[in-house]
Amino acid sequence: MIKEKLPTIFIPHGGGPWHVMPDAFGDTYAYNLLRKYLLKLGEIYKQKMKSILVISAHWEEKMPTIYFGENHQLLYDYYGFPDFTYNLNWLASGSDKLSENIEKLLIENGFNPKREWNRGFDHGTFVPLMLAFPDAEIPVVQLSLLNSLDAAAHIKLGQALESLRSEGVLIIGSGMSFHNMSAFMSGNIIDAEKSNIFDETLTKIVSDLNIESRNDKLIHWKNIPGALDCHPRSEHLTPLFVIAGAAGNDIGRTDFSGKIMGFNVSAFAFG
Repeated sequence: MIKEKLPTIFIPHGGGPWHVMPDAFGDTYAYNLLRKYLLKLGEIYKQKMKSILVISAHWEEKMPTIYFGENHQLLYDYYGFPDFTYNLNWLASGSDKLSENIEKLLIENGFNPKREWNRGFDHGTFVPLMLAFPDAEIPVVQLSLLNSLDAAAHIKLGQALESLRSEGVLIIGSGMSFHNMSAFMSGNIIDAEKSNIFDETLTKIVSDLNIESRNDKLIHWKNIPGALDCHPRSEHLTPLFVIAGAAGNDIGRTDFSGKIMGFNVSAFAFG
């Protein structure tokens, strides 16, 4: 096991069970690029870590909630897909030790975390990780978002978790840097242009050398031109705030960039 401080990474998880859809929603080229990125991510980090902490866009609770237990089912939280997509399997174990450590860190930093034992890994967790770590040999713990979706609170949440990076934990935020379902369905050119501007601005913010400035701009993300067109609701952007908080003083960079269904989508890594 290589001893090093691991990065924090915000990844796009794509649409539903795209990884097993033969036509990938009619955008096979773009999704193949995302597939290659996730496969490469797995190759880079599988020998460098002991466990994975995932913060997914698809789990919100009033208080930060930690998934406990050693064995987890999958939560097929998507609708209208072929029957076989509701019988996928990925047998990653949990880690009560990591879950307890997360709980301790959150309490020490003023949060009131809760425990969850039965929910299952949602598709924001199991879809990208099935690709990156198909052998399911690395323990995975999932942490919820706060349903307030308050950016400052999520940066603080991430800051509480930063020390895990020096303990072999890869912290992954799973969302989308662009998420407007109406725009995805319509393919509106104006919305596509807005996604380009938003993505360019978000990239500049993430790579800001001044950490206080970076976090302040993320807190005020709605000031980015076209922000609410790109994220009518911010649950798919919010995992980025946790990742930026857990990054501490590490600078962010683009780790993946592409267009999915015509809209700019990026991954960001810190450290």
